[in-house]
Amino acid sequence: MNSIPNTDLTEDQLKALDSIKTSRVILPIIIGISIAALLIWKQFDLKEFEKIHWGLYTFFWVVLGIGLLIIRHLAYSLRLYLLSNKAFTYVKCIELIFIWEFSSCVAPTNVGGSAVALVVLSLEKLNTAKTASIVIYTIILDSIFFLVNIPILLALVGPTMLRPELKTIFEFNGWAYSFWIFYFFKIIYTSLFFYGLFINPHGFKSLLGKITNISILRKWKEKANQLGEDFVISSREMKYQKLSFHLKAFGITSIAWICKFMFLAFLINGIVTTTSLDFFNQLHLFARIQSMYLIMAFSPTPGGSGFAEAVFPGFMHDFVPYGICIVVALLWRLLAYNSYMLLGLIIIPNWMRKILSKHKILK
Repeated sequence: MNSIPNTDLTEDQLKALDSIKTSRVILPIIIGISIAALLIWKQFDLKEFEKIHWGLYTFFWVVLGIGLLIIRHLAYSLRLYLLSNKAFTYVKCIELIFIWEFSSCVAPTNVGGSAVALVVLSLEKLNTAKTASIVIYTIILDSIFFLVNIPILLALVGPTMLRPELKTIFEFNGWAYSFWIFYFFKIIYTSLFFYGLFINPHGFKSLLGKITNISILRKWKEKANQLGEDFVISSREMKYQKLSFHLKAFGITSIAWICKFMFLAFLINGIVTTTSLDFFNQLHLFARIQSMYLIMAFSPTPGGSGFAEAVFPGFMHDFVPYGICIVVALLWRLLAYNSYMLLGLIIIPNWMRKILSKHKILK
């Protein structure tokens, strides 16, 4: 699809629609293939690869993993169904989550999946308050899951949760520093978002205004004002919700993330058949995967393309032989990431045609 024609849509809506054109898959694919080729050249070990038994055992774990990916998608769809107060049918929510995930895979970092989701939901005729509250609250829910889970896992597993080479909590390397910087950054912005949504939205809006009065930040003042207004109207939407609503939303969020992490664990179990299925070893693997995902959340590339493949060996080489890390990483990304790009190529054009038709762009 070519660039979106000029219409009654706002500039932000046009920008968001343009960012999820199906042609956007080209850049992440090029980045992913380039990094994968480099890693294959540097790390691939044919002897280790030949030790993989592509039999029923491997097939069993891969199929179980794919089942977890399906459950994850259904859980995210259920969360959208809940947060929208059933404004959409559950089937419609499944479609919208495909679009949301596709945007996370291909949208440039300055747009982001959540920013695109904000526009997608508004184009589906959801009111402004509901749209803003859904997107802001999902960011908070996802972040709280990480912030709560990581200290628990660290207490249970120990410092090797972060990287294989770390022996004590006080032993730091570049990756450990990065992990804790990103973790505390998540604490800061999640706390601010929580404060803005549930405690003092007007104060949060005022804070954003004061921050963007600083000369070097003034170019973002208009967007900051809009974000502040989004929090104000979202807060009005959220203050009527009961505790059970929030518990359900967090429970569904937890299921979705657990399935996402366990998918990779199941993939490793199937390919590296010597992996111990002992509970503590599996907990350790789960914890390490969550640590890796925290680093990936700050990837500079669309959907972590190339970046995920590059960091995988360093995080996983004590669970996966170094010479086949790239094989596991490629299969992981193919099933958990590229599948959304492939399905997006089918779903996005049909959805886009419907949206453009609604706005009388297509005759």
